[in-house]
Amino acid sequence: MSSNTDFIEPRVIARLKALPLHARIPMLGNVTGMHRSPHRGSSLEFAEYRKYVPGDDTRRLDWRAYGRSDRYYIKEFEADTNLRLCLIVDTSGSMNYSNGGQTKLELARRIAGTLAYLAAQQGDAVGLYCAGKTFQREIAPKRNAAHLRVILDELGSVEAKGKTGLPEALHEAAERIRQRALVVVISDLFVPTEELSQCFQHLRFRKHDAIVFHLLEQNEIDFEFDRPMRFIDLEGGSPVLADPSIVAHEYRKAVKRYLSDLKEVMRDAAVDYRRLTLDQHYGDVLAKFLLERAPKRK
Repeated sequence: MSSNTDFIEPRVIARLKALPLHARIPMLGNVTGMHRSPHRGSSLEFAEYRKYVPGDDTRRLDWRAYGRSDRYYIKEFEADTNLRLCLIVDTSGSMNYSNGGQTKLELARRIAGTLAYLAAQQGDAVGLYCAGKTFQREIAPKRNAAHLRVILDELGSVEAKGKTGLPEALHEAAERIRQRALVVVISDLFVPTEELSQCFQHLRFRKHDAIVFHLLEQNEIDFEFDRPMRFIDLEGGSPVLADPSIVAHEYRKAVKRYLSDLKEVMRDAAVDYRRLTLDQHYGDVLAKFLLERAPKRK
């Protein structure tokens, strides 16, 4: 790997490559793949019976069903297809935040890059959308090795600055992604929950399978500061000098209310919501994510 794609860690890839990336809803694709399609086909997984009509392929007649009912029935199967993985990465200034370790953007790179690599390896198309107010980058989904390199190079070079453009990017992605897709949003979600609700309902209306990796630093939740601090708005607002002993209680109440409202927004829009902090290892988070998405054996 070149220096600007060193966020792809071979040890993490080796650990995760045996765990396929699955969608929760049937996908539409133009090549044979490993994901359920809403169309019927002739793969090995049985779906249902339907009555025979003239013109049906007689090789799919179920003669046992005929013997039991004296009626002709066709066996239908789930058609398999490929998916489109569309990564939406927040590139606003707040993604530069860290507490001495990796920044939110660095963690976002690792999550997005690893998912892109895994999806490409299993034959799926990958696209990337960078969501900043002053910088919006769209790389439409494609499925080839050269395209994966374009995605990884872009992830390696993108910078976090300015105000968030996440709501605009989500609405635009909902309209521009022509077929249903696996839409993965990686952001600290510094957006009013009312706006986020509209965005994710839009994605749901377009029948996309939406996932959110919500990145936070633990102190953004706990607010464990022991002396007056000067807080800087990384998205361009005015700095604020505050005494934690005075504002901590109200701050924690506000964060608790925000996280509760956010959870309700995600539930109502059927979003697969994953919150993690910067001290968590992304390999562990992705392993749990992939395992929980694996189809359940009946």
